[in-house]
Amino acid sequence: MFAADAPAAQPEPSLVDQVVQLLIGAIPTAILFIVLVLCYQFLVQGPLTKTLKERRARTEGAIEDAHRAIAQAEARAADYATRLRHARAEIFKGRELRIKQWNAERDAVLEGARKAAGLKVSEAKAELEAEASNARQAIQASASDLAGQVVRAVLPLAAGSTR
Repeated sequence: MFAADAPAAQPEPSLVDQVVQLLIGAIPTAILFIVLVLCYQFLVQGPLTKTLKERRARTEGAIEDAHRAIAQAEARAADYATRLRHARAEIFKGRELRIKQWNAERDAVLEGARKAAGLKVSEAKAELEAEASNARQAIQASASDLAGQVVRAVLPLAAGSTR
């Protein structure tokens, strides 16, 4: 029924004709897509890539600068440590020298005191010897007088005399 009402039917296009028609219709879309990709490449991707490269270069440069600064700081710290060791060694050497000087001075003073004490002891011994000698002489000198007194005191009593 409908087929009879329809004007003369055109034959249906073949599959190849339909594909060709589709490809021809898709050409403007493909051209727009290519233009869009090229615009994206020049307007977005290029500047973005450039910015990322600059950023990476700056970051790597900053990292390298940081490594150099760390190396310099370590070198300075090692230098300061070496200087500090040398300064401490000099201080200890000076201290040892002063201690040796003080010990030498103390030993000299002690030796002087020993000599003075020995001299005083010798003088005291000489005085004691002199006093002892004087005492012996006094005892010997008075011994004969004392002996005579003892004999006089004892003999008359022994002889029966009364005094």
